Amino acid sequence: MPRVADEDLLRSIFDEHAPALLSYALHLVDGDRGRAEDVVQETLLRAWRHPEALASDRGPARPWLFAVARRLAVDAHRRRLARPREVSDDALASVPAQGGDVDRALDAWLVADALATLTPAHREVLVHTYYGGKTASEAAVALGVPAGTVKSRTHYALQALRLALTERGVTS
Repeated sequence: MPRVADEDLLRSIFDEHAPALLSYALHLVDGDRGRAEDVVQETLLRAWRHPEALASDRGPARPWLFAVARRLAVDAHRRRLARPREVSDDALASVPAQGGDVDRALDAWLVADALATLTPAHREVLVHTYYGGKTASEAAVALGVPAGTVKSRTHYALQALRLALTERGVTS
């Protein structure tokens, strides 16, 4: 039997995230409100079953919830494709490909959140090399450190970033 604290957690998650999740799920299931509501309900159920995924020390809950919703929609789509079709519902069977505006925004949010966990030196070297497009030599001049230091910081910064993203549910 669920405890009152569990019900309060589920209620607060629902109040805070359900409208955005429903909007996102509608996008994923090509506007089918019934399927979108099913995706949201299952997403919230998984959040309730795994409260550790929503712990404040793991960062914001919304990216995790959206990732779960996306996986649920894709899995449901694959299940529908595996079964013989009884009725022609081509328009309903398509799940939009990744790369939409919402996906890009969520990915950017996740990366920015993960970057914030890095040390300033690691964050700075990644900004210069990956986002600034500088070579190791150019970044070394801009940062006032040897090129070898830029290379090693970049290596360790990418390892730390990969770990931070993994902790947020992003898999490569």
